[in-house]
This record gives sequence, structure tokens and C-alpha cells, in this order.
Amino acid sequence: MNLISDILLSLGAFGAAIYCFVLSNRLKKFTTLESGMGSAIAVLSAQVDDMTKALDRARSAATGSASSLENLTARGEAVAAHIELLLASMHDLPQPESHQAHPVDEEEEGDRKLRFVRRRPPRAGLEAAE
Repeated sequence: MNLISDILLSLGAFGAAIYCFVLSNRLKKFTTLESGMGSAIAVLSAQVDDMTKALDRARSAATGSASSLENLTARGEAVAAHIELLLASMHDLPQPESHQAHPVDEEEEGDRKLRFVRRRPPRAGLEAAE
């Protein structure tokens, strides 16, 4: 009985040694930085760092744009209030009599042809090919 238990114990130890050897090889392949998962992890880590820096720059630019937009909005509201005040003061002025509209004959209006003009937007953003 002791002999059988010793044989089973040695087979178990031998199996555990083989398992540890295989596991060790796989772990070495996994952690190498030149090839395998180690290089992929290193590349992803570098990309995460770059994206974090880009996010910080975008956040600071957005904060600056938001504060500038708030200033411009406040300025626009002040100008709109001033324009409303000016328009309200224009209602107090008397209407001039000399600016009467000239009546247009119906015959002249019927003979006129409508003319449509299309204009292309300027191409400032385009560059010439070399």
C-alpha cells in the first residue's frame, strides 16, 4: 500500500512540475515587452497617456471658449438693450413729409422681368495643386 501511495505521490509531483513549467513559459511569453501581449499593453498605455493629454488640452480650450462666449453674450445683451432704447426714442420723432413713396404704374410693373443672380462663395480655404 505504501508503494502505491508513493508512486501516486511521485506522479502527482511530476504532473505539478510539468504544469508549472508550461505555466512559466506562457507567463514569459505574456510579459515580454518586445512581442506578444506585453508590447500591446505598452502601446495601449502610451495611447491612453496621449489621449489623457489631448483631453486636458480640449478641456482647457473649451473652458476658454465658454468664458469668451459668456463675455460676448453679455456684451450682445447690453448692445441689444441700447438698440431697444434707441428705437424707443425714434418713435418720439415727427414723421418727415418729404419722403413719400413714388407710385409705380401697373404697366411698368408688368413689363419688368425678374432677374436672378447666383454668386459663388469665395474659395479662400482652397489651395492650388502643385
